[in-house]
Order: sequence, then structure tokens, then C-alpha cells
Amino acid sequence: MKKPLVALLSVLLFCVSAVNASELADSVKKDYDDYLAGLWDHFHQNPELSLVEFKTAERMAKELRDAGFTVTEKVGGTGVVAVLENGSGPLVMMRADMDGLPVEEKSGLPNASKAQQISPITGEVVNVMHACGHDVHITSLVGTARQMAARKDEWRGTLMLVVQPAEERGMGARLMLEDGFLQRFGAPDYALALHVDSEYVAGTVNLVPDPYATVDSVDIIVHGVAGHGARPHQTKDPIVIASQIVTALQTLVSREISPRDPAVVTVGSFHAGTKHNIISDRAHLQLTVRNVNPDTRTALLEGIERIARNIGRAAGLPGDKLPEVIVGDEYTPPVNNDMKLGARLRVAWSDEMGADTVTAIPPKGMTGEDFSRFMDPPVGEAVYWSIGGTPAETIELAAAGGPPVPGHHSGLFKIAPEPSVRAGVESTVVALLELMGD
Repeated sequence: MKKPLVALLSVLLFCVSAVNASELADSVKKDYDDYLAGLWDHFHQNPELSLVEFKTAERMAKELRDAGFTVTEKVGGTGVVAVLENGSGPLVMMRADMDGLPVEEKSGLPNASKAQQISPITGEVVNVMHACGHDVHITSLVGTARQMAARKDEWRGTLMLVVQPAEERGMGARLMLEDGFLQRFGAPDYALALHVDSEYVAGTVNLVPDPYATVDSVDIIVHGVAGHGARPHQTKDPIVIASQIVTALQTLVSREISPRDPAVVTVGSFHAGTKHNIISDRAHLQLTVRNVNPDTRTALLEGIERIARNIGRAAGLPGDKLPEVIVGDEYTPPVNNDMKLGARLRVAWSDEMGADTVTAIPPKGMTGEDFSRFMDPPVGEAVYWSIGGTPAETIELAAAGGPPVPGHHSGLFKIAPEPSVRAGVESTVVALLELMGD
């Protein structure tokens, strides 16, 4: 009689799991339809730049407070920390970033952002867009707060939800830590975060060991000798010099770094000059430099300075006018997932959301993420995962030669909000109940 009894218990356990999974999915769908869809729409139409996310932070604080959390605002600038204590158990942190980008939205969506803001970097008025899906992240965090507050009989411990500023500038996590985050709120036993990704099918969950790279922001200031465009021989043209630097920098990766060692040097901004017939005295290059190991990082940064300064010498610039290379403070370490915890969460997601929902597709780029700063000791185990954001038919059409899927940081970027937000909430709640559940 033992074998039939075991079989019967297995069937019953499977049914209970399926019912629980269905109940969670149904609950998240209802909350999306009733509330979260409108909240995502609000955030999408009202993005704010890094370090000046004042209205976003205020709205997030209200949402989390309304969900029953104790909320602390202005952590590390505009950061928000919400805590819900529910008996004895682990301290678990879930982070969502909230900043937008200085990009004009051209997605064609009916709720496309028309927001403008004064850039804290340049002082100029710029268009602002959620061109990286952070509106999905914060909406999912609110959905998670509402679910966990309603399920307090299913878990024990302390849940800490973190709304982080300035991820796009690689400094928000550092600013919160410098403001005493760990001392004020405690070192989490587990730290979690997610990111929506347009390359993956909407609604899926993707987890890989090392999804994100080291990132540095580098500025190169090229000094020249100004003059009339009709008399170039009397000048030292910084635009020509800077252009030679841009071209030469490409050889760093192609000729100085092993083909098996991932590395990127991208010049994202080139500013110089004021008028057709004026040779200016200054050009400004802004670079993003990405890699996955310390030796490569050193080789790239040293190579950038060597190339820039020696091209200045070749152009005949005197020693006091050689190009300046400035490595900024927007450095972010690589994200290194704790795959023991990752394996545990993969099982939980597969059981609750379906095995076909969970993938392990390697990243196709060299994206950076400053959540890595929350992954260091004394913080315990930490995992960062991705959720898909593009409908399967759109991805399939692109693979068949149709319109490409718009990438992150593009004005064309767009995410399918319902499956993305729902997957964000469901995957987070499942992870939290796995770590804190009775």
C-alpha cells in the first residue's frame, strides 16, 4: 500500500502547487488590470533623470506607505527604503531603479513621454524617456509590495524594498551606501533585483551566472588653438585631433585585447565648435568602457590615455595642451550572481510559473548595473535576474527579417507592459516566498 500512497501524495502536492501558482498569477493579473496598468502608464509618461527623480520618489514613497510599509525617504539623495516587519526570519532586500534617460521618445505609443527636464549634468533642457524599462521595475515593486502585504500569513521575516536613484549614471547604489544604508536598515541576508530586457520574450524569466559587466565613464578633453576656418594653418584643430582619437581607440579592442576577452570602448558623445567657419579651441569626447576582468580594465584605461595624449603630440600640441583623460566616478563593478541561490530560485520559478517560463540565455551585450554594489559583504547571498519584455511574435518577425526589436536606450524602445509587469511581480513574489515562506 505504500507505493499508491506515495503516488497519491505526489499528485496532491502537485495539485496544491498548481493551485497556488494559478492563484498568484490570477491575483497579479487582477491587480494589474485594476491598478498597476494605470500606475505604469503614469510612470512611463513622467520619467525623471538621474539624481532628480523627486516626483517619482515621492509617488513611490506614497505607494509603498499605502501598502503598509514603514517608509524612509531621501536616502542617498532621492532613494526610498520601505520596510515591512513580519515576525522572526531573514532580512530580504528587493531593489528597483527609477531613473529615466535624456532621450526623446519615438516609440509611437499613445502614452509616449513628452517630458522635459533640466539636465543636472549640462544644465540644458532635455527630453526624458524611460528608455530602459525602469518604469516596469518600479511598477513591479509596487505590485510586489501589495502582494506581500496581503500574504503576511505566508511568510516571516523583514522585507525591505529599495527604490534606487541614478542607476543610469552608475552612482545611485554607492550614494545610498555612503548615506549609511547598511547601518540604518541592516545588512540583508538576501539581496534581489531584476531588469526587463527587450531581447527576451515577454513574461519569461532569465537567469545566468554573470549577466553584467564592469563599466567606466571616461571623458577626453582635447585642447586646440582656435582660428578662422579659412586659415587652418594658423590653428590646431581639436575636431580633427579628436576624430583621430575616436578612430584609433577602436584598435584597443581589435588589436590589443584578446578576441576571447570581452571588451567595449564606445564613444557616445562628441561635442565641439559653435559655427561653420570657426575652428574651436576645444573638443569633448564621452566614452563608456566595459569589460569583465580587472586586467582588461587596466589595459583599456591605460590604452585610452596613451592613444589620446600621443595623438595630441603627433598633432604638434605642446605638453601643457595635450588631451586630458578623466576617468569618472560612475564606475560599477561586475554583477556576480550567487548561483547556489540562483539554482534554488530557478526551481521555485519553474514550479510556480512553469518550466518553460525560466530560461538561461547568455547576455548579448556588455550592459552594466550598479546593483553589484549591493552584492558585496556584509550583504548575504544575492541574485539579479532578467524578465522578458517583447512579445514572441515581434521577436520571431525580427528573426525572419522583419523590423528589428528596438534596443535599450533608443528612442524607439518599447516594452509590452502587461506581461512584463506581471512577470516582474510574480517572479519577485515567488522568490520572496521561497526565502521567507513558512
